Amino acid sequence: MPSELSKTTAVGLIPKEATAQTRKAEKSLLIGLPKEVSPHEKRICLTPEAVGLLSNNGIRVIVESGAGLQAKFTDQDFSDAGAQIVYSSKEALDSDVVLKVDPPTLEEIDAMRVGSCLISALQLGSQNQEFIQKLNEKKITAIAFEYLEDKVGGMPVVRAMSEIAGSTVMLIAAEYLSSANDGKGLIMGGVTGVPPTQVVIIGAGTVAEYAARTALGLGASIKIFDNHIYKLRRIKHLIGQQIYTSTIDNASLAQAMAEADVVIGALRAEKGRNKIVVSEEMVANMMHGSLVIDVSIDQGGCIETARMTTHQEPVFLKNDIIHYCVPNIPSRVARTASYSLSNILTPIILQMNDLGGAEEMIFNYKWF
Repeated sequence: MPSELSKTTAVGLIPKEATAQTRKAEKSLLIGLPKEVSPHEKRICLTPEAVGLLSNNGIRVIVESGAGLQAKFTDQDFSDAGAQIVYSSKEALDSDVVLKVDPPTLEEIDAMRVGSCLISALQLGSQNQEFIQKLNEKKITAIAFEYLEDKVGGMPVVRAMSEIAGSTVMLIAAEYLSSANDGKGLIMGGVTGVPPTQVVIIGAGTVAEYAARTALGLGASIKIFDNHIYKLRRIKHLIGQQIYTSTIDNASLAQAMAEADVVIGALRAEKGRNKIVVSEEMVANMMHGSLVIDVSIDQGGCIETARMTTHQEPVFLKNDIIHYCVPNIPSRVARTASYSLSNILTPIILQMNDLGGAEEMIFNYKWF
């Protein structure tokens, strides 16, 4: 007969199954949509249609009064969709999940609920230590949606905003080439018997693809530069035309810029800050009244003469060349951009609600 000690030892060595991950609570999520405090940000993360879908799935949504006005969504639209309208940002910020476009201020973090979730463009490269410490103090799970991936490894928010920026950037160029804005007095594209507008695009990513499509649709002549041959090959395939492509070398780029009416900087940094590929000398050799648009200015820019501007004062002159360097170009078309953001975030919120919160979402979905 075995002793009591050996019995205990034998029982203690039997492996036990791990406990399954379970929902923290049965209650539905509370989503908060505060009004953006930055005067340059006009987008909102959810449309009234999305709020209606979430409400129908038992999710409560709180919207601060006026949060959607810049994108032409009224409080009545949100209220009719089932949202609760509140009249202070503090009430909207006191939610399980806070959806914002711009990063929150320190005061907004203070107003957030301990242990809540924040989904926003955190712009981590430009944040200071105090910002991160404040999030840690409140035990906030902060998700930077510019790093969000989908199931196939793509970056849906970056892709969507890049599509919008690329399509919009050529319309901005058309605006500033006109005589009404002291431009060169050119039509974007061309007409019979008149040479087409010359557009140089630096970068061959999503912004470049949609800028190229729009430019070609308007009748402009384009040249695309990038140091990745596979990107140049891909953009030619996507556009479906034999367009001019080249790697970035100083001689070819300088010559193309000297003849260009519009130069679009659309390089996206793979790691850290962007590299400057366009020198001040190249810009100075452009024709007077030409236009430079640096879409990548939020990552440091790729044009030496570029400096960040705002929607209120979008342009400045340098070497008699017009510079447009607004970082959040999609905010110019706030309604379109809001629909695009809403389409990406709504399914994520629904999944999060089914699982019971942000931490469960992280636990269950590697891509998230």
